Amino acid sequence: MHIFVVILIGISLSMDAFSLALLYGTLNLKKNYIFKLSLIVSLFHFVMPLLGHFFGKLIFHFFPLNPDFIICVLLIFIGIQMILESFKKEKETKVFRLFEMFLFGFAVSIDSFSVGVGMNAISDHLLLCAGIFSFCSGIFTCLGLELGKKLNQLLGTVAPILGGCVLIILGILYGL
Repeated sequence: MHIFVVILIGISLSMDAFSLALLYGTLNLKKNYIFKLSLIVSLFHFVMPLLGHFFGKLIFHFFPLNPDFIICVLLIFIGIQMILESFKKEKETKVFRLFEMFLFGFAVSIDSFSVGVGMNAISDHLLLCAGIFSFCSGIFTCLGLELGKKLNQLLGTVAPILGGCVLIILGILYGL
């Protein structure tokens, strides 16, 4: 039963990665970028719960930042960027810089940090939990990017505009 709970938490942590990847996939990414972005998200979902476990209480004690505000700013930034990209005339696939990939990975894994703060209540096997979170998020990110690519083929240039608007709305909702 214990491993089942960890897997369910891993899947639930991956849902935001899936939904944002679905929107990002509308930018018609190349296969190697889909792989790289999925790998980066996976790595963030491995590292963030461990960081949350070891440093979370200390960081939030000295710097009472609201994680929802950080997510709000990142989602709005990514959404605006997606909309601006959709107005470019070239129909090439989008080439992401490494910084953009890390920003995406960070945005979708910040909830893993907060889970890490209470990970002792879930399991004593921290590396196993982080590995399961990482595996789930990598799979769901790849799946979302591939499905988003299919949406782009169906909807054309409207898909990234809609995706960007959804991200901005989600960002605003996180900020409220």
